[in-house]
This record gives sequence, C-alpha cells and structure tokens, in this order.
Amino acid sequence: MPLSDLAGRRAAFDVPDDVAYFNTANLAPVLHSVAEAGRQALGRRGRPWTIGPEDWFTDVETLRDLVGRLLGDTAEGVALVPSTSYGFAAVAANLRAEPGARVVVLAEEYPSGIYTWRRFAARHGAEVVTVAPAAGQTWTDAVLDAVDERTAVVSSPQVHWTDGAWVDLAAIATRARAVGASLVVDASQSLGAVPLDVAALRPDAVVSVGYKWLLGPFGRGYLWLAPRLRDGEPLEENWVVRAGSEDFARLTEYRDEYQPGARRFDQGQRTLFELTPMAVAAVRQLLSWGVADVAAALRATTDLIVERLSSIELHPLAHPRGPHMLGVHLPAGVRGAVLPALADARCFAAVRGSSLRLAPHLHTDADDVERLVAALATALR
Repeated sequence: MPLSDLAGRRAAFDVPDDVAYFNTANLAPVLHSVAEAGRQALGRRGRPWTIGPEDWFTDVETLRDLVGRLLGDTAEGVALVPSTSYGFAAVAANLRAEPGARVVVLAEEYPSGIYTWRRFAARHGAEVVTVAPAAGQTWTDAVLDAVDERTAVVSSPQVHWTDGAWVDLAAIATRARAVGASLVVDASQSLGAVPLDVAALRPDAVVSVGYKWLLGPFGRGYLWLAPRLRDGEPLEENWVVRAGSEDFARLTEYRDEYQPGARRFDQGQRTLFELTPMAVAAVRQLLSWGVADVAAALRATTDLIVERLSSIELHPLAHPRGPHMLGVHLPAGVRGAVLPALADARCFAAVRGSSLRLAPHLHTDADDVERLVAALATALR
C-alpha cells in the first residue's frame, strides 16, 4: 500500500517484499537503474580498448552538472571527493582562524567533521566549542546562542545524524555572516532527501557522501565550495585537474594552471569508471522525482510512523525534525532486545546512543510500518 504517489516507488529499489528497511541513513538500498548502470560500467571497464581519452572527462562532468543542479547551482562549485573526511580536510586547509577564535560544532555530531575541526583548532590556536540544546531549546537556538564575534567557523548539518533533529541553516547562515564566520554544512544526512539551495543559503562549503540519501555508490562523495574558496589549495596535485589535461599527448608539458571552478579539489583517480555512471544514474533519478516531492513523500511516511508508534507508547525524540528520519527513545531495559526482534521480523533499523533511528525511503510502504510496529511491540513486552 503506497503512502503517496511518489512513495509507490518500491519497484524502483532492490528491496524484497519480505524486507522492511528503515536504515537509509546508514546505507541506501540500490535502485535497479543504478545497479544496471554499474553492470554496464563494469563491463565497459573490462574492455579498456573501448575507453578513449574523452571518457576520462565526460561522465565526471555530467555528474558534476547534476550535483550542481541538485544544490541549486552550476557545475562550477562542485568537486568530486571520496568521503566527507576528504571534503572537510580540503575546506579546513583553506580556512583561517586567529588564535583564540572559536569553531562551533554540535554535540554528538558525526566524528569525521569533529576530528577535522579539532586539528584545525590546534593548528591555529583556536578552540572547538561544542553546543547542545538546553531544556526546551532547539539545536538552532543552541547554535545561535554560541555564535558571536569570536567565531571563525560554524560547522553544522541540516539534520542531526542520530535522530533527525532539524537545524535551521538559514538562520545560522545569517548569524555567521553577521559575525564574519564561515559556515560549513555536512549534508550527508539530508542532500537528496531535503532541498538545499546554496544560492539562497550562501554557505562557504557543503560536503556530502553519495551512498546515503543520494542513493549512489560507496566511494563517491561531493564537495561544494563558495566562489571565494575555489582558487584555494587542493589536498593533492593530480594531473587530470590541470588545464589542458584533455590532451594526453601533451601531459608532460606541465601546466601550473588548473581546470576552472572547484575542479582542482577533485580527488585523484576521480574518473572511477565503475562508480561514476552509478552516481549519475542515482542523481538523475532524484532530479526526476524532485527533491521537494521526495521530502514531502518521506514526511508522510515518518508522520505515519510517529502515529503508529504512539500506539505502543514510543515517541520521537526531536522536535522539530527533518521530514525523512527520526529517533525514538528506547527504554534502557529493552535496548538490547530491539535490533534482534526487528531482524527476526526482517525489519532493519539502527540504534544510535539511546535511540532507535528510523530512516525510510520511497520503497517504504504502510505494510512496512506495520511490520516495524509489531516487531517493536514484541521487543517491549
């Protein structure tokens, strides 16, 4: 039973009828179109004589353009990276902070960013300030309270990765600009499921993996940089990002100039012949569906989950929350029993801290929600 027109897209995913999957925030199920793109790409990679010099550039530029569109921008701001840690490192290498300045981060945020900002702070003699909401306070309020004239960097997600708590990036971006701080967004738990318009938001950088809400392969991630950072220093020097690299016969005529835009920040071996076509297929599908429509469909699903879980006295931890994921508080005495009970019912989710994190996608239908509720009711007994 579909929950909306878009939610009736289960057939697009490789999710069997007897599986209820609520763990997109960990690793997305594969679209059939993405799997087929991968099979074709692997077959082509096995026949290298069919790959010409232009093929080192065509698919990556198609992908760069698609991701730019997903962000409400052009291809020029997009770099192709292997991970959020790589993206964070590239950004941190091109930001500065005065001794005693502050880097504002969220408590219990994903480790890759935290470790990056700790090293950044140590290098510049700055301080990492970790914020958490007080009683009755939202994450947004907590961050806004912490940002002042001492702040050099604000690093924030669009939703908290543990429970889907919503962060008002527009309000934070306004405050950051007012005090002269850089805003770095980790969109790994939202890009593809929630609209993110960099032209309106005006962050300094956005990083995201591609294997969660972007429905793509593992190992392909993205970094968007504001124009002021695009002429910065990349983490590595690889031949393919240099001006004129399309002419293989002249590669030993070494060039100091880079390809335009953010391309200089691309990872080495960026072409990834086997993976890039899969990422292209995934982002094309998301653009075809429309991210705003995806968000609306996922909101309907998570609202239904909240409604049905209330019947067994389980409630979401965060308000406000993003449309696509939520955390549910688990009584201490049953935490160890929850995941086994779910697995027995062929129902899959994740525990993060003291909460059960539920992250459905368009394959999720009302029958899946009932399977989830029944399994949790069993664990609570």
